[in-house]
Amino acid sequence: MNERRALGFGLSAVLLWSTVATAFKLTLAEFSPIQMLTIASIVSSIALIVICYFQGKLSQLSTTFFANPWYYLLLGLVNPLAYYLILFKAYDLLPASQAQAINYSWAITLTLMAAVFLGQKIRKQDWVACTFSYLGVVVIATKGDVLGMQFDSPLGVGLALLSTLLWAGYWILNTKNKADPVVGVLLGFLVALPFAIGLTLYEGQGFSQITAKGWMAVTYVGLFEMGITFVLWLSALKSTNNTARISNLIFASPFISLMLLATIIGEEIHPSTLFGLVLIITGLVIQQLKLSKGKSV
Repeated sequence: MNERRALGFGLSAVLLWSTVATAFKLTLAEFSPIQMLTIASIVSSIALIVICYFQGKLSQLSTTFFANPWYYLLLGLVNPLAYYLILFKAYDLLPASQAQAINYSWAITLTLMAAVFLGQKIRKQDWVACTFSYLGVVVIATKGDVLGMQFDSPLGVGLALLSTLLWAGYWILNTKNKADPVVGVLLGFLVALPFAIGLTLYEGQGFSQITAKGWMAVTYVGLFEMGITFVLWLSALKSTNNTARISNLIFASPFISLMLLATIIGEEIHPSTLFGLVLIITGLVIQQLKLSKGKSV
């Protein structure tokens, strides 16, 4: 029964994450990246507070934060503040299909950063995985013209790659975090919110021009990219005895996302994007094979 529940939670999370690239583009049509970050963070904070309330974890917020305030300040500045601000700007500059595919290489970035900051060994499989994944990034960024190395938006590609560094860095910082994961994520949002609101006021753009469609889109992002879906994914991993099977569900997400982008907002999916994404996924699968072998020894 637990495995059924785990699969249900896992599939729900993957399907919801598959919709967010489309939601990002719909939201960015009306919001600036910092406005989007601020409103989505408020929505996500409210959702996580409600979840913590029903899980009886609200009392942990203050004790967890004051046990290590500088650590949680750093976490919040990395994610959600810097990570999502840079990711949203990448989506603003690039087709969503390109931005989400490049961002998907973050797991490979994590391997390289773990070697530098945690002293973990990089094995042969990791180097092969890196080669496949970053070749995929180049194919996507150049629309297949790998030798010409011409980018439609060098800044957009650079920001998408920077987002992978920030996301991987966030998880490396989290390796020493013993707090409840949901409480930890909520604290990150609460820490980041004053900075996000300050940046929004500094930018000076109002919200009067935002339509109902825009408000619905940004609320969706706050709930299902930055809030509830994280809890669903955690619940799936906690409920299963086969973490690898649940984790492998995530490989379906970018392909479902491409279909939704083409169907809902009519974005043209360049063949090189699909090919590059296959290379990135191949790299991730090679990395997973290495990990499963390591566990069986």
